[in-house]
This record gives sequence, C-alpha cells and structure tokens, in this order.
Amino acid sequence: MDFFRPEAQAAIWRWREVLLGGLVALFGIWFILGPGFLLAIPGYGLLVAGVALIWLGIQRGRFRGAGGGAGAVQVDEGQVTYFGPLTGGSVALRELQSLTLDGTLFPAHWRLTQEGSPALLIPVNAAGSEALFDAFATLPGLKTERMLHTLNNNPRQAVVIWHRGPLRPEGALLH
Repeated sequence: MDFFRPEAQAAIWRWREVLLGGLVALFGIWFILGPGFLLAIPGYGLLVAGVALIWLGIQRGRFRGAGGGAGAVQVDEGQVTYFGPLTGGSVALRELQSLTLDGTLFPAHWRLTQEGSPALLIPVNAAGSEALFDAFATLPGLKTERMLHTLNNNPRQAVVIWHRGPLRPEGALLH
C-alpha cells in the first residue's frame, strides 16, 4: 500500500540529499536555539553539515535524470562501464581524454573519449547514470557548475565539457 504517487516518490528520491540536509540543518538550529548553551556547539556543527549537504544535494539532484533509458552504467575503481542493448564498453577515468555532452542524439549522450579506442556513448538517462556525477567530479579541472548548466539546458549540438590538457605546454623545454 503506497501513500505517495510514483511521481512524488521519484521526486523525493531525486532530491533526497537536499531533504536530509534540511532536516540536519533544522536539528542544528533547534540545538542552537533550544535546550541550552551546551548543545549550541554541536548545533553549529549540524547547521554547517546540513548546509553542505543541501549544496551537494542540489548539484546531484540537477545531475540526476528521469531514468528509464537504455542500458546500465557501472562505475568501479575509476573504470566507467556501460552495458547497452546495442553497444557498450568501458573507459578508465585516468586515461580519459575528453568528456562531451552530445545533444544531437536522442536522448542526449555522454561521449567519453579515450586514446586508442572508440568513444563510449552513454545515454544521460541510463540506469545507474547518477554514479557518473562522482566519477566526473574526480576529473582535474572539471567545472561542475558548467556541466550541470549544459546538461539542464538540453543542447542541440555536441558540447565539450572537459578536455585533458597536455602535461606540459607546447614548446616548453624540460631543462
């Protein structure tokens, strides 16, 4: 027996970190204003933790899609693997050359390019694709806000989100 419609359950699950962070922040405020000064010190800690969890939850909630797409994504120890109905493959994050959001495909796909192998295309709504947020966050120099903004604006072309720069600038001497 369900008390919530499936759409409401999906919305609550999508924004779960924000809701949890709000509860933690409320407990922190209650500790600060409530029983006595002794609980104010942990109350400030709870308030800071709640605000941080809300901020992280907003980013993760913006990244999560509706789901229900083709295939499944698995991220394990720096290895992104996609199991699709027609294609699939894996890419090591430490060897990733570029990350592109390709809006020319329907639905939009993440294009992970690794030197020496074909690009891995992952639909943004594939099962388990929410794990890609943490995987992409490990890429050096990735602008998370830019990635989320591009993802939520549904681009109609391919947009390069991140590209690995050369280890040393062109023409730089070693000695």
